[in-house]
Amino acid sequence: MTRQSISLTQPNDDWLKTQIENKEYSSKSELINDLIRQARSQQVQIDFVRNKLERAEMSGFTSDSKADILKASKKISRG
Repeated sequence: MTRQSISLTQPNDDWLKTQIENKEYSSKSELINDLIRQARSQQVQIDFVRNKLERAEMSGFTSDSKADILKASKKISRG
């Protein structure tokens, strides 16, 4: 595992401390890694939707319904 040094604003540091005090996480490192995992998962969803939109714009039409696109997006986000 790689060690990093980061600087946080006081409100962000206070929030991290509160999460640990509430026993949501055992350390700042665990919390930050979880936040990064969540952000990466969200990015996968954003990229999927963006790709679908770009393909639809280029083709002029898509046969997928909104529900189909949402279902596929959720499936991708679960891995």
